[in-house]
Amino acid sequence: MPLTGLRVLDLTRVLSGPFCTALLGDMGADIDPEGDPVRRQGAIKNGLSWYFAQFNRNKRSIRLDLRTARDVLPA
Repeated sequence: MPLTGLRVLDLTRVLSGPFCTALLGDMGADIDPEGDPVRRQGAIKNGLSWYFAQFNRNKRSIRLDLRTARDVLPA
C-alpha cells in the first residue's frame, strides 16, 4: 500500500475531515482519530454509531491525559 508506515493524527471533525483520513487509511496510513462528536450520532448498535464507523474505518483511538506526567510526551 502506498502510505504504509505513515502515521496520521486525525484532529478533524464531523464529515469531510474524517472521510479524507479514512481514505488515507484505505491506502495504508496508520490513523489515530481524536474525539469526533459523531461517535454518538445516528443509529447506535452495540455501542457504536454506524455513522462514526463508516467514516472512521481503518483508524484506532488513543487517549491521553495531558494533566499527568505519565501521558505527556517528552520535549
